[in-house]
Amino acid sequence: MNEISAAPKDTGPASTARSDPASGALSDLASAALSGTANGTANRTANGTTSASGGVLDEALERLHASGPERVVRLTNHGPMAVESLVHNGQAHTVHRWLDHYRHKLEDMPARVSPVTDADWRAALGDPRRAADWIDHFSRALAERPWREVLAAWWPVLLPGIAGGSTHPVIRVGHAVRGLTAPGGGTAPRVAELAHGLGYWAARHSPLPPRAPRALPDAAGAAAALDAVERIPVQDGPLPDRFAQLASVPAWPGAPDADPDAARARLGDLVTAAVHRYATHGHTDPIMLVHAATAPNAVLRALPALPRELWGVSLEAAWAASAAVTAAYGPAAPAPSAQLRAAYDEAGRSTFDEVFARAAAHGDDHTIKFADTALDVGDERARAAALRGVELNPPAL
Repeated sequence: MNEISAAPKDTGPASTARSDPASGALSDLASAALSGTANGTANRTANGTTSASGGVLDEALERLHASGPERVVRLTNHGPMAVESLVHNGQAHTVHRWLDHYRHKLEDMPARVSPVTDADWRAALGDPRRAADWIDHFSRALAERPWREVLAAWWPVLLPGIAGGSTHPVIRVGHAVRGLTAPGGGTAPRVAELAHGLGYWAARHSPLPPRAPRALPDAAGAAAALDAVERIPVQDGPLPDRFAQLASVPAWPGAPDADPDAARARLGDLVTAAVHRYATHGHTDPIMLVHAATAPNAVLRALPALPRELWGVSLEAAWAASAAVTAAYGPAAPAPSAQLRAAYDEAGRSTFDEVFARAAAHGDDHTIKFADTALDVGDERARAAALRGVELNPPAL
């Protein structure tokens, strides 16, 4: 085995097409998203992906992999996550035209510095200049070993840096894992997407500052824990400056879950609570606050591909990330009920396929990804939250 592809031995892991713009106005893309709802629903498999739509996903990922994980220094390339969401939720017919619209936001892969090796991986961890080096590293590892082995080996190394890159790297990994576990998912473009996601995470790895735990009642659930998060003193500036102000975090769950299934259930409760909360509390920063839900959901999606002994620590990291985003951007009070009426009324008369089609027609990448997470929750309040995202975020199409 090439040692460069191996995870460090002393950290616990085992050694480890279409480019022309589509014709037609962008409004036609929005119309296609709405009109394709019934067809997308009819053609779904149990997890939302068909062999035909899977081919669209592979084509889209191939288009995206010449681009770097970021643009304009720190802004994330959301393309891979958005297209996977569109395909999974019956909107494969919109993917290439969505990419034609999005491609002006893509930048070339950054220059390589030097290969990541066993001798210097610690120095490279958290160095965004080494993004291409890290992607190369994981590409080599995944060429030599099954993707689940590589993911399990590096997950505990990367997990403490879950907040790096505004939590986008772990979200990208969660989408990559779902693509790999879909029917026929072990394709070369989807394995390559995991390499890009893991490489981005390693390059942007950034632990949260130490925070004093604050006790909660023993019976407190995830919603109560999010309600108990204290806002940072100055909600201004870029995310790293905001995270630097974090001083405390509610101690939830009260004790580490020794039972992996209990940890998974609590993680599901956290995703549900964060999605529901977005409907009432997403108005202060509707782009950033989606990550309070999408980051823990990415971890939840990865759990079935990970050893069960990693599920408890995964819950802890997901909670830390969700609480940090809530503290950094959450409002002092919920939105007035009158502002919520339209979303709740529409949610009551809409199916989830119709709601997701609204998000796809809206076109904003964060709105699409949040609606995808809300669909995982699957209740009326989640539909209302997804529609609030459509209301609050500027449309891209």
